[in-house]
Amino acid sequence: MSLIEVHELSKRFEVSAPWLNRVLERRPRRFVHAVDGVSFAIERGKTLALVGESGCGKSTLARLLVGLYEPSAGSLHFDGQDTRAVLAGPKAASLRRRMQMIFQDPYASLNPRWKVADIVAEPLREHGLIKDDAGVRRRVGELLVSVGLAAADADKFPHQFSGGQRQRISIARALATAPEFLVCDEPTSALDVSVQAQVLNLMKDLQRERGLSILFISHNLAVVRHVADQVGVMYLGQLVELADRQPLFAAPRHPYTRMLLDAIPDVAMSGRSRTPVQGEVPNPLSPPSGCGFHPRCPYADPRCKEHRPSLQEFKGIRVACHAVIEGRV
Repeated sequence: MSLIEVHELSKRFEVSAPWLNRVLERRPRRFVHAVDGVSFAIERGKTLALVGESGCGKSTLARLLVGLYEPSAGSLHFDGQDTRAVLAGPKAASLRRRMQMIFQDPYASLNPRWKVADIVAEPLREHGLIKDDAGVRRRVGELLVSVGLAAADADKFPHQFSGGQRQRISIARALATAPEFLVCDEPTSALDVSVQAQVLNLMKDLQRERGLSILFISHNLAVVRHVADQVGVMYLGQLVELADRQPLFAAPRHPYTRMLLDAIPDVAMSGRSRTPVQGEVPNPLSPPSGCGFHPRCPYADPRCKEHRPSLQEFKGIRVACHAVIEGRV
């Protein structure tokens, strides 16, 4: 059964010039569609990874899921409840306890003036989960131990830790409310490779122990291959391919997915043919007509330039590509 269900979710931001400039220069209001009609589901205890180039809408989607942004259109359901309606009502706090977020930069997401004890205890106090100070202190120690730190680390400040240790503190803070759903926005991108492996293995262990559902956002396909059960590929705010990990890495369908995978170094030197990533991501303020990927796609035809493909089932995966559906790839 799905814990998270997203249907045609969209978010647009206004990037217009100030009102007076628009009046004097007769310029219209301008909007950027950061997330544009995305649909997917995440099952209980599973990990969905989102990949794509910078600026494709991954982080915006993450913030939509935890309620930091309000969607412009579409629906989002958590455990069968309309998230937007619940967050606007009296049960918002109980829902927020069940979903937490781990941010990208462990150097920016922790208050440098607070001790670790106060950082990890903040969700406990904010949600009133533990009332007495001794209970809070004990729970903070348990959380720190669960992420591979020592209970005594609670008396230190963030600057006394390495980047990997800071990210462990962030994970401990996220786990304080015993959430069912974690959104991880590139949680290892600021870390060294060896430390990345430690943090990823820790997250996998915690997922097995607690049955967590995870949305994992990354641009590192090697990391995604290690952690994901399902993989979604985003381009210009749209989901262009959604498949289980194994078939996606073994036989990617969408030309953009193929380009991303071809960019991974071929350590085994298998000699397979590779297609280098061509061109640049179009300006999201004036995206191409039809399929957003057609200016960079070697399989594009006139239909691709005129009609935007929808995400549809094709041989066990979901893909948004006219060329794939018509057998041209």
